[in-house]
Amino acid sequence: MDWAGPNFVVLIIAVSTVGWLVNNWIRARHGYALEDEFFGKTEPAAKAEADSLRQENAELARRLKALEERTATLEAIVTDSGFDTSRQIEALRDKPRTALENAAH
Repeated sequence: MDWAGPNFVVLIIAVSTVGWLVNNWIRARHGYALEDEFFGKTEPAAKAEADSLRQENAELARRLKALEERTATLEAIVTDSGFDTSRQIEALRDKPRTALENAAH
C-alpha cells in the first residue's frame, strides 16, 4: 500500500465519515442527542414531540377534570326533585328586591 499517495488520505476521510454517520444513526435510533457539524448537540425531534405531547396531555387532563366537575353539578341539578326546585324558585321570587333593583324599576 502506498502510504504517501492520495488514496490513503481519501480512505481515512471515507472511514471517518462512515464512522460518524453510523454513530449518529445509532444515537438517533436510541433517542440520544445528535452531534451537528459544529460539535454541538441537537435534540432529536422525537424528544421535542414527546415533550409537546406531554404538555398537551396535561392540559387536556385539566380540562377533563373541570368538565367532570361541571357535569357533576349539572347532574345534581337535573336529578334534584321538581318540587324542591320549584320551591327554591318561588323562594327567590319572594325575596325583597334590593335598592338597586328598586331604582331600576
